[in-house]
Amino acid sequence: MLPVTQEDGQLDSLVRKRIRALRVAQGWSLEELATRANLSQSSLSRIENGRRRLALDQLVTLARALDTTLDQLVENAADDVVISPMIDGTHGLMRWPIKSEPGMSVMRQRMTDPPPDNPARMRAHPGREWLVVLSGTAVLMLGHRRFRIETHQAAEFPTMLPHAIGAEGEPCEILGIFDRDARRGHQKDTGADGPEADRGGT
Repeated sequence: MLPVTQEDGQLDSLVRKRIRALRVAQGWSLEELATRANLSQSSLSRIENGRRRLALDQLVTLARALDTTLDQLVENAADDVVISPMIDGTHGLMRWPIKSEPGMSVMRQRMTDPPPDNPARMRAHPGREWLVVLSGTAVLMLGHRRFRIETHQAAEFPTMLPHAIGAEGEPCEILGIFDRDARRGHQKDTGADGPEADRGGT
């Protein structure tokens, strides 16, 4: 009946704090969430304050009312909070997987060359990419358009458009977030020739 027991005291406390934090983040009073979850205000107050045991049916209803899932509500993600990067020294890349979204990854890259002038050397593959320039100035070639992205500016684009990115003048560093398809396309680009061979396939 209960998803947590007395032996799971820490998780029990975490779930209660999570319910309250999600309610407050929505700007809802106890009464508002209780109404949405078909509970009495006093029952919800006792749940948040630890004076009422956590019942599975109530947690399911609360998760739905808070626009989340039961799994997310009772998740214990205390382990593996810090993620070390995977380093590719040859291409100057650092990559971090996103634990909650296995198809996503974050990559940091230092660029020294401008993007290719030849459109035939631009890449296109399924997916979307988001990037922010950490230092320097980057140039994004997207189809027939040229975008200048300065430090702390970001860009987001569908990678089905032919694209390439490089540095303008001095070296630049970018941090990119790739969805599953864009990451797969990028991994293909880092094959025998590699994106560094023709500069800028992202």
